[in-house]
Amino acid sequence: MEILLYLGGLLFVLVGLGISIALHELGHLVPAKLFGVHVGQYMIGFGPKLFSRKIGETEYGVKALPVGGFISMSGMYPPSPGEEDTASRGAFRALIQDARAANDETIDPARAGRVFYLLPVWKRVIVMFGGPFMNLVLAVVIFTVLLSGIGVQQGTTTIASVSQCVLSAGSTQKTCAPSDPVAPAAQAGVRPGDRIVSVDGHSVSTFAQASAIIQASPGKTIPFVVERGGSRVTLQLTPVAAQRQAVDQNGSPVVNDKGLPVMHQVGYAGVGAQLAYVQQPITAGVDQAFANAGSVVSLISNLPVRVWDVGVSLVTGTPRDPNGPLSVVGVGRIAGEVATADAPLLNRFAVLLSLMGSLNIALFVFNLVPLLPLDGGHIAVALWEGIKRVWAKAFRRPPPKPVDATRLVPLTIVVAGLLIAMGALLMIADLFNPVKLPT
Repeated sequence: MEILLYLGGLLFVLVGLGISIALHELGHLVPAKLFGVHVGQYMIGFGPKLFSRKIGETEYGVKALPVGGFISMSGMYPPSPGEEDTASRGAFRALIQDARAANDETIDPARAGRVFYLLPVWKRVIVMFGGPFMNLVLAVVIFTVLLSGIGVQQGTTTIASVSQCVLSAGSTQKTCAPSDPVAPAAQAGVRPGDRIVSVDGHSVSTFAQASAIIQASPGKTIPFVVERGGSRVTLQLTPVAAQRQAVDQNGSPVVNDKGLPVMHQVGYAGVGAQLAYVQQPITAGVDQAFANAGSVVSLISNLPVRVWDVGVSLVTGTPRDPNGPLSVVGVGRIAGEVATADAPLLNRFAVLLSLMGSLNIALFVFNLVPLLPLDGGHIAVALWEGIKRVWAKAFRRPPPKPVDATRLVPLTIVVAGLLIAMGALLMIADLFNPVKLPT
């Protein structure tokens, strides 16, 4: 059964990734066709073709490796200016000319006016931005379903458990010893099933609010009003001072420069809350999507360092940063582990949805990096041509020729090579030193 669940998690990621890629390429295809560009192919995946079907002038198909996709548009770049002697001009010139020759083959003389490079700048930007934009839209939909449909699991004001004694931070003790001090909640008479109404005179609607007041009141006796059996009962609660590890705004433990936990003193009562899914406002999905996008931008800005750290962890066997980059293999492994986790089915499904939402945000942000062959590189080329045209018009000069992006082919090959190398390293690391999920 566990193997089937693990495979189910992998299948969830593969299907989700396929849908994400298909919608990404659809985001390019639809505006390209609307603007009259001839599109020869719409393909999901790379490598050997599994199947395809031609509808109208476009061949639609699926290839063996589900790690990307593409559409083939006529005339991505201007045609070659003329014959060049590639043998006498070095390897880079040869690469440029080969790219021009391949581009020229996509330009059908019968469709000479239906080429990408002749589109106005704004239309080219829309075509190239359409792919990442679809990933953003899909992520917003996923996060909206997750947060506003399913909800966020939060502690309610209903008490689920009451500790009978106070244990030191980090203790593995599971039962109370006679010498252990009685927990404040148990001493005050709090019972499981009580619903917290107010703490220290402040009405509370979430357990987090009640917990914040308790933590801010070590050693202070405060009124603790609960609803029990339809009646309100006022108890006197005196939280004890306890040392607990500090956490940041994301709930992650805080450590100092030496890697040691940062401790601080808080009030402790010894109560646990019942958990429930609380639906969030309809705008929460948008907020979550852009919050994730900010995290991905931060990761990409430090990508060389992050990838180097992954390589060091692979060689030394040290634990990897759970917030570091992953390959598709790593995402699949995490999905499999989530699917087999000892947790309610709804909890596991929510985590898998969150994973797919984050994956689409990563696709959105990464594809906008202004380097060819990424979509952001094509957008940058179009915008540069637009700037040149505005400059020429402002100074009453003849309109400039279309920007010949084939001159950037050597740089494109270097970028593509680095992306392939990075992907290979991440895949190897995800196989032999995967990210460990918190238990």
